[in-house]
Amino acid sequence: MYKNAKPLFFICETPLHAGSGSDLGIVDLPIQRERHTSFPKIESSSFKGAIRQAFESVEGVNSLTTNALFGTEDAGNDAHAGALAFTDARLLLFPVKSVRGVFAWVTCPKVLEQFKRDMSLTRITVDFSIKEPNSNNCLALNNTTLKLGSNKIVLEEYAFTTGGSYDVKVDDKALGVWLSELITDGFWKDKLKNDIVILANDDFKDFVNLSTEVITRIKIDNKTGTVEAGALFTEEFLPAESIMYSLVMASPVFLKEEKKKESIPQTDVDVMNYFATALPNVIQIGGDATLGKGIVRVVKSLLTAKEV
Repeated sequence: MYKNAKPLFFICETPLHAGSGSDLGIVDLPIQRERHTSFPKIESSSFKGAIRQAFESVEGVNSLTTNALFGTEDAGNDAHAGALAFTDARLLLFPVKSVRGVFAWVTCPKVLEQFKRDMSLTRITVDFSIKEPNSNNCLALNNTTLKLGSNKIVLEEYAFTTGGSYDVKVDDKALGVWLSELITDGFWKDKLKNDIVILANDDFKDFVNLSTEVITRIKIDNKTGTVEAGALFTEEFLPAESIMYSLVMASPVFLKEEKKKESIPQTDVDVMNYFATALPNVIQIGGDATLGKGIVRVVKSLLTAKEV
């Protein structure tokens, strides 16, 4: 039984491709999405694998500790589950280009409601009461830098009328302020405080389906210097500046008694705190690692656990 649950936030520093295989649609290599909403996500198995790979590169972390935290990779008499579990990484804020302010972070009531439910498992209080905006309307803070005129925000080629402000609080702090204190500083810190826009659920769905990055890839024939026949394909990426989160859950290690003495963390609190300390600040998730894709900056400040 996993006794501790903590949120792990991360912001994409470069476009990220957590792939779902090939597809017969417009995009040959699409990203992973929730089946019922089509919102982008990262499967927990993909996410856990990327974190484990990053963890294994940390100096001083031995294989016994890695297996204790993440589980053994091979079946056999010594096989056991890991003391860490991860949920699917969900999208919280999606970046969309804007006529003013360069870009906006957009979200919707459906995403915020799921965020509220997830955070309740970690004892973080999310409080809001929002009436979903009508299509082509949005909610934005009065001091946002995105407004064109008195009440218009233009995202991509679509104009939205601001139907008022919003009040979303996390542990009694405004959502943008709370996130800015966790995730970033400088220019991005101020932007997070002011430039989050809440759209209707359907409008948000349209943006996360139609405003991802789709890149055409080719392969050059070394002999002719031209594109190799049949080597043209398209690949989808979650844009840089996307903000996502996952829940990390910890339990006491599942090692046999004679091996527990050799493992550094043992209780669920030990496991979570060791993970928070050893996890690198920057990791790579998804495909195209050699092209610099999937580099994300993780937020570890909320991972620290205490005895309860």
